[in-house]
Amino acid sequence: MKNSTAIWHILAVATVIFWGTSFVSTKVLLTHGFSAVQVFFIRFVFTYLLLLAINHKKILVQNFKDEFLLFISGITGGTLYFWAENTALTLSPSSNVSLIVCTNPLLIMIFGGLLFKSERLKSRQILGSLLTFVGMVLVVLNGKFILKLSPLGDFLAFAAAILWTIYSLSLKPFKARYSTLFITRKIFFYSIVSSIPLMAAEHLQGRFIPWENFAEPVVAFNFLCLAIFSSLLGYVAWNTVLKKLGTVLASNYVYALPLVTIITAMIAIGERISPVAWAGAATIVMGMAIAEYKGKR
Repeated sequence: MKNSTAIWHILAVATVIFWGTSFVSTKVLLTHGFSAVQVFFIRFVFTYLLLLAINHKKILVQNFKDEFLLFISGITGGTLYFWAENTALTLSPSSNVSLIVCTNPLLIMIFGGLLFKSERLKSRQILGSLLTFVGMVLVVLNGKFILKLSPLGDFLAFAAAILWTIYSLSLKPFKARYSTLFITRKIFFYSIVSSIPLMAAEHLQGRFIPWENFAEPVVAFNFLCLAIFSSLLGYVAWNTVLKKLGTVLASNYVYALPLVTIITAMIAIGERISPVAWAGAATIVMGMAIAEYKGKR
């Protein structure tokens, strides 16, 4: 049992690394003249074209209900999630946003257990999840135990956590009926469609995509990283992990996102990691080990 699931845990770790480093790529693009909406719209389009090239034989789903669920997944796990999170970052300190957004595994644990009997955790797994959450808090704070309240920004961050919870749970009913590539392609299609109104609003305000900036290698490189690693590989891998490990247990890996981000920041821009953050990292590892261990069957 351990050997058969090890590959999916490794895949979950790889996904968290892809997503954790994506914050750095996004920040680079924001400093090169792109708006937050433009960044995720172009990212969605690049990723969808790549997925369409790989998986294009099947177009339609089996019924309207499945199509509607994929639409919900696309708008919640794509457009609305990124809009809420990016907007929250402009209104609240990043520490607030990270803490609030990373509560979504707790929301998934609560609602997943209520909605799906197969997702209910044992007491050992609940303890591990709570320990991992505590470790994530220590990493995000990084020794600075000061949080400034920003009602609108904090509300949008919590909305992002709820949106990701809806995305994760909405995928569960039809995972057995469609391939992961097909599901991911449909999700990005609906992410693009639901992003068009936001792009149109920016266009009316005179904010146009600075296509000329793609001549800079750093811009093209970071968009490729977001499209290939964070979106294509990240979402395909994550949707596979959700299917293989279960939505609730797999979501514990989200707690490690701030750890990956802060380590990337340390390497890229020399940000200091405090002893408190290292203690949080150890707590995350310990909590995840407890949560993922199921014992002998």
